[in-house]
Amino acid sequence: MKKEDILRKSFWQDNKKLFFIAFVASLILNSVNLYLSYVLQVVTDIAAGEEQSKSLLHVVIECLLVFLGMILVSLVFAGTRNAFKAKAMRQYRDHIYEKLAKKGIGAFRKENTSTYVSGLTNDATIIEESYLDGLFSIGEQIFLFVGSLLLMLCYSPLLTLIAIGFSLLPVLASILTGQKLVNLEKDVSSRNEKFLAMISEILTGFSVVKSFNAEERIGRIFGNVNEALEKAKKKRNVNKVYTEMIGALSGATTQIGVFIVGAWLSIQGMGITPGMLIVFTNLLNFIIGPIGQLPALLAKKKAALALIDKMEKALEEEDATEARKEDCQLEHSVRLSDVDFSYDGTKKVLDHLSYEFEQGKSYAIVGASGCGKSTLLQLLLAGMNGYSGNIFYDDTNIKNLRPESLYNTVSTIQQNVFVFNASIRDNVTMFQEFPKEEVDRVMGMAGLQELIAEKGEDYLCGENGSGLSGGEKQRISIARALLRNAKMLLIDEATAALDAETSSRVIKAILALKNMTRIVVTHDLDAGTLQKYDSILTLKNGRIIEDGSFDALMKNKGYFYSLYTVAQ
Repeated sequence: MKKEDILRKSFWQDNKKLFFIAFVASLILNSVNLYLSYVLQVVTDIAAGEEQSKSLLHVVIECLLVFLGMILVSLVFAGTRNAFKAKAMRQYRDHIYEKLAKKGIGAFRKENTSTYVSGLTNDATIIEESYLDGLFSIGEQIFLFVGSLLLMLCYSPLLTLIAIGFSLLPVLASILTGQKLVNLEKDVSSRNEKFLAMISEILTGFSVVKSFNAEERIGRIFGNVNEALEKAKKKRNVNKVYTEMIGALSGATTQIGVFIVGAWLSIQGMGITPGMLIVFTNLLNFIIGPIGQLPALLAKKKAALALIDKMEKALEEEDATEARKEDCQLEHSVRLSDVDFSYDGTKKVLDHLSYEFEQGKSYAIVGASGCGKSTLLQLLLAGMNGYSGNIFYDDTNIKNLRPESLYNTVSTIQQNVFVFNASIRDNVTMFQEFPKEEVDRVMGMAGLQELIAEKGEDYLCGENGSGLSGGEKQRISIARALLRNAKMLLIDEATAALDAETSSRVIKAILALKNMTRIVVTHDLDAGTLQKYDSILTLKNGRIIEDGSFDALMKNKGYFYSLYTVAQ
């Protein structure tokens, strides 16, 4: 099975029975069109005085029974079709999330999130309409085409051949106009991704836009992206209208032509009754309709499948996590060996960096902005790819570690905190079950007692923590990380949003933890706190130029001594 077939298969998992019942029901419902054509012929010929095997009363009773049956079939169709679509789309979105959740941080970091936003919203709507609904529509059109053709052959093979000849006109029209839709649909999807990305950037950077009075300039950029999207949609919609218009005109020409030829055959005594002439004209709708609509339906289905494959490609792109089979063991140390990293391929952020962090010890990383401190932490969490050198957890290269195992071993507290619109407790536990006393303990260590006393554990934090201050969000992040009781804790300026007293209390609590490697990036050069670290690493231009205890570094009077002196 090809990779792109896996995502397509998600629609059908334990869902084929519902589709089969709905599909059969749809064909039964569409058979009424053929039955009505037959009724039209019989009633017309009765009215014209032609001899028929059924009386008008017989036809009326038969129609009533058929219509009652159709009501029951309609109920079955509506229920099963909607149930099939709902389950298919739920499974499709769930499958996307499951595959997305398996990506490593490094693989996801460099991707455009608007691809997934568009894929789960706009593209999903197109897939539901053009693929799932299209399956029913395509089946119905084929059924009507074949059924109508067989019925016409039963009435008059000669007139059927004439009708087929006239039908070549709408076939040619459909071929000429129906092929552009796939590329036009892809273009709309691409433009929609850019539009969603623009919206996300504006909303995320709203305060920056306002503070720099950039509303007008950003508005022009937004307008250009918005205009490009609408132009693409307009082009697609115009193509649809042209296709439908040409199909309608060619269809009308075909019907008129067949009707005139049929009338001439009737006049010539070729066995064509008035009822047959009427029914042929009616059945031609079910010949011309599929001829005009099937190419467009098939093109829309193809376009929808292309969107599915596009999502599959995004989920698979540059994700080598399936090849990572090793469990993360951290009993001795984490070791960096000659690690180089650059964001732009020219300027090195980390330059031939080698160091060994021993298990259970505490480390402070200090240095000027841009020296590589945060980048180092990201690499320890496999947060970025593209570096040279090696990173080992004990004796296993980080590139071979299963992401889930690594994330169970390493916990992180970052300066930028994400908070869900959920309760304080759920944000601390990340919606998992933990003993109450353990949750209470870490919330106390993080300084959340005052917030809990004021608002309660069930207080909803708002979208991305909009109902909390920066310090309150940071406390939640600290408690969240401590609750996992991981073997290694990475802290990136985690106490920057806290007041000095709370910050000092939190760091001291973290440094008092046992059997945990603690690596803390900090700008806070407080002697009392720094003296508690086992070692202090001083970074400059991506290199560790000094490391040792606070007292040793101060005695050395090197770069760390200069940083500390300036900070006082």
